[in-house]
Amino acid sequence: MLFHRILISLLVLASLAGCFNRKSEPIARDTVPAPEEYRLGVGDVISIRVYGGEEDLTFPRIRLNDRGTLTLPFGDFTAYGQTTKQLESKITAGVKGQYLLNPRVWVNIEEYRPFYVQGQVARPGLFPFQPGMTVLRAITIAGGLRERASKSNWFVLRESDKSNKPVRVDQNSLVGPGDTVIVEESFF
Repeated sequence: MLFHRILISLLVLASLAGCFNRKSEPIARDTVPAPEEYRLGVGDVISIRVYGGEEDLTFPRIRLNDRGTLTLPFGDFTAYGQTTKQLESKITAGVKGQYLLNPRVWVNIEEYRPFYVQGQVARPGLFPFQPGMTVLRAITIAGGLRERASKSNWFVLRESDKSNKPVRVDQNSLVGPGDTVIVEESFF
């Protein structure tokens, strides 16, 4: 009888230790930029239209290269870290006067760079980002939780965070393009 009590006590302590394998950290909320603040990055696919000449110039699907630059017939432009409005201004300044008198430039994001899911999900890997992506939706896209997945130890590595420190999140936290969702294993 004493042996059973000791065994049960050890099992309870072990399961509680699994619940506290990380310090209690605050859950991150909505640190993903609004669409108008979205910064272009390597892997984004954009389209560009330049209006104002005899013929409108259209560049339908341009994937940003590993330097985050674009080469267009009228010059090279750095897109990395720019909003679409900032890139529009750069291109407008680059073609105004030299090619067109009164250009109007429109830049649209056709395809966002992917986000990543790793850990205890059915299909870890990279997936196409969509605005409004939550952690729960990202996990669902990755095939859902595995049997041994933690229901609460979820973290995100933010692409924009140069410290590369995982941030504790819940199912409603937003995921940004380039972010990595991490689902840890539950020990009990």
